[in-house]
Amino acid sequence: MSRARGEPGVDYWKLLRPKQWVKNVFIFAPLIYSRNFFNPSLLGLAFAAFIFFSLLSSGVYVFNDICDRERDRSHPLKCRRPVASGRVSVRVAFAYAAFLCLLSLLGSFVIRPALGMVAFCYFFLVVFYSLYLKKQVIIDVMSIAAGFILRVVAGAVAVDVEVSPWLLICTGFLALFLALGKRRHELHLLEVTASEHRPSLENYSFAFIDQMVAVAASGTILSYSLYTFLAPTSQGLMVTIPFVVYALLRYLHIVYHQNLGGEPEEILLHDRPFQVAVVLWLVTSLLVLYFGSIPGVPVFAAIFSFCPGA
Repeated sequence: MSRARGEPGVDYWKLLRPKQWVKNVFIFAPLIYSRNFFNPSLLGLAFAAFIFFSLLSSGVYVFNDICDRERDRSHPLKCRRPVASGRVSVRVAFAYAAFLCLLSLLGSFVIRPALGMVAFCYFFLVVFYSLYLKKQVIIDVMSIAAGFILRVVAGAVAVDVEVSPWLLICTGFLALFLALGKRRHELHLLEVTASEHRPSLENYSFAFIDQMVAVAASGTILSYSLYTFLAPTSQGLMVTIPFVVYALLRYLHIVYHQNLGGEPEEILLHDRPFQVAVVLWLVTSLLVLYFGSIPGVPVFAAIFSFCPGA
């Protein structure tokens, strides 16, 4: 309690979970793939959407901390959170969450009414997840995937561009892959007390999660590959497939051999090989989309253009 009096700003900052904001970079996907990344006005709109979605996600994280405060106290890491530890009262945390959510929803509606509607859908989904969906096996991880899909849709409506269904499918599989890795980490970390912290974990096992991880990883690679083959912007994007495959396999290595995966953003921020793969994917994608200057891409794309259905 003394820490709450001495460093209240630190606890309020931790309640925001700023590291989680990296998940909202999915908002920029439609901007990049529509070849508008270097359009200052549209980039500004996408960045504004990113800010408001980050504040909105922080608001619902605070609400989730309030709902989970009792269970978090039995978790070796989450017990240190401001609400679970008692350093921030439930009443103050609830007011904080309400302010963040209201501000972000109003800001989203100001940018574009359609963005405001998507933000409201995201808010409703996450609140419903905190209250009910996270207790349901399989539905809990599918709800997380739906949240990432809504982020991509938000990015599309923010800059008023169409988004490919393949991009939405790929995003859903990728988010499902990450969510399952998180569940596996929780099973490993909590062992026999896992169901006490999260009821849905009682219906999960390592074998069951491993099978679903294989399905999600395969779905991610397949949907991304099909997206690059069928992309209306540039078939040259197929040269980025190896980076995606490596990043997924590297993530699996971290989950299975280092028993991590509970915080995907930590892997992105600290694992150097994974960072290199992401940077190479991003740079190559930008070069193909905006400059078409990757050697061999025209020939490679031409070969696949003669394939049936290409």
